[in-house]
Amino acid sequence: MHIPSTEAKLRPPSLFLLALEGTRAAWEFGATLATLPILHSAPRGDGHSVLIFPGLVASDLSTEPLRRYLQAQGYAAHEWGLGRNFGPRPGVLDACRDRIAKLRRESGRKVSLIGWSLGGVYAREMAKEMADDVRCVITLGTPFRGSPRATNAWRVYEMASGETIDTVNREEIEKSPPVPTTSIFSRTDGVVAWQCSVERETQLTENIEVEASHIGLGVHPAVLYAVADRLAQPEGAWKHFDRSSCLRSLFYKDPQRGSDPRATYGEGLRLVAA
Repeated sequence: MHIPSTEAKLRPPSLFLLALEGTRAAWEFGATLATLPILHSAPRGDGHSVLIFPGLVASDLSTEPLRRYLQAQGYAAHEWGLGRNFGPRPGVLDACRDRIAKLRRESGRKVSLIGWSLGGVYAREMAKEMADDVRCVITLGTPFRGSPRATNAWRVYEMASGETIDTVNREEIEKSPPVPTTSIFSRTDGVVAWQCSVERETQLTENIEVEASHIGLGVHPAVLYAVADRLAQPEGAWKHFDRSSCLRSLFYKDPQRGSDPRATYGEGLRLVAA
């Protein structure tokens, strides 16, 4: 099926938002440090393995705060262990498959996958291929819908991966994994147009909206709380996120709210599919 270009309708975030990314991320990390006592009130883990994929050109260092938090919450949080994420270069996807299989084999339990930005594409694709080994998928600001040109990172991706974005199988990437899947996104993301991260909601898929920068998603207090809550869902008894948490003011209660009174998530999906 041919997916028409969306570039005329969907643009990358503004250069103003992009310029604020570093400053906002620093504030978001500071907010997390200040709210750690509250964050530790999130549901506790059951010890199952969680594998975390970093974003484009990022390394495991970027996911260390998230991993440390999840370890303190009772999860066996693991780095991806493949250095910087320069895209799906030869051997990378095979190494990801081996990593998931090893964690499943060693623990005897399904593995939850978390992916930040491009890392979320890895998590979704691995879950499609290895559904019997994957418990759930959580993505942070991951562009899995629409054109890659609706991000401020597509040129970096081409330089890092050695591939052109025109070779990306957009139809396949847009498909939801057959396991519980949560997309956490922000309309003030300075790297990825928020519509690119909106999942079609079903009994196994959901969207959680926060107000965060793109590079701050992995250190934002609302994101950390939501991730811990999602991972704590009993295997086989997953339910959609309940926004009436102790951090409820950091989550948008109406999943259909728009950036203006006329806009909705549905409209965002129509935009990327138009």
